[in-house]
Amino acid sequence: MQTISDLFEGVEDPRTSHATKHDLHDMLVIGLMTIICGGEGCTDMAVFGREKEEFLRSFLKLKHGIPSHDALSNLFRSIDPKGLQTALLRLVRRWQDYFSNDVIAIDGTALRRSFTAASKRSPLHLVQAFASETGVVLGQVRVSDTSNEITALPALLDLLSITGKTVTLDALHTQRSTAKEILAQKGNYVLALKGHQGTLHKDVRLAMDDPPSAATMSVSEAVTETGHGRIETRQAWVLTDIDGIQERHAWPGLVACGAVKTERNIKGKTTRETRYFLLSEPLAPDQLLTKVRKHWRIENSLHWVLDVTMNEDQQRTRTGHGAENMALMRRMAVNMVRVVKEQKKSSMRSKLKRAGWNDSYLLELIIGAKIQLNEIEKV
Repeated sequence: MQTISDLFEGVEDPRTSHATKHDLHDMLVIGLMTIICGGEGCTDMAVFGREKEEFLRSFLKLKHGIPSHDALSNLFRSIDPKGLQTALLRLVRRWQDYFSNDVIAIDGTALRRSFTAASKRSPLHLVQAFASETGVVLGQVRVSDTSNEITALPALLDLLSITGKTVTLDALHTQRSTAKEILAQKGNYVLALKGHQGTLHKDVRLAMDDPPSAATMSVSEAVTETGHGRIETRQAWVLTDIDGIQERHAWPGLVACGAVKTERNIKGKTTRETRYFLLSEPLAPDQLLTKVRKHWRIENSLHWVLDVTMNEDQQRTRTGHGAENMALMRRMAVNMVRVVKEQKKSSMRSKLKRAGWNDSYLLELIIGAKIQLNEIEKV
């Protein structure tokens, strides 16, 4: 069971001598398993430990029995999030490198119930990176209460390996400094462009509507999808003759501009939208369409899972580092469930339920994820 005991190797124990009765790794493993089984907070962890004590004793020390709710709460409030961040990164870094063509989608999220009204503390706001193809969370960084996502992004990029990959970001992060940082790390970008960029947005829109030369504008086939009472058609354009735009704006690394036009019909009502993008590589229009689509998987494959399946948005952990650490544990749980491939595809909710009902399957998820990642390191 060494693969379990070393999951949290290097995480420093913040507890003082009188509070170290329970083994640090035992407590963290109990916490991770609880979340994989659909549990939410420290109360659930204590209950899980008591109900699964015989099973847990087969691979954990548990010299002083199952830790209480208070002991677990004190630990997660006081432990340095950097330690759990390191554990998360160690599990996914080689996995990320293995899928060299994956899109890395970066987006922010806020845990609405993590605010403290009495101290006027804002809800915990995170910026996270998501591997769109594999569904793995690559890292997260907390946004300072006195700052915003833009200033937190460089710290997140420093955690990632983006060489040869495409980083996609929404319009908030369409900043020169962001483009320079991605290029410095030998990555490529697809940056959404909206009106807040002023004349740059206007010039790109005009150039796409009236290109300097028809030969420099390419267009994809229209793609239509139906489902849930909705018909959606998407089509992409890419313009590579951007000399006029660069003369006026000198945007770092810009080699092309793109547009994606979407038409949605929902219950007989039709809406149309055109979104513009800055590109650091001359993508084919169908490639742009794919990468833009992959970016939004962070909503359906991560935010939805965390908020609806794991009930993250309703968690009220507020003291110390508790909210951030529990968020990291949830993302570790998502990763460990995602990287173990199964013959029969099933939903995240189904896997969490099965893990709670079947001890062998729970061990398979944890050990299987670790073994697969170790095998990838040898490639």
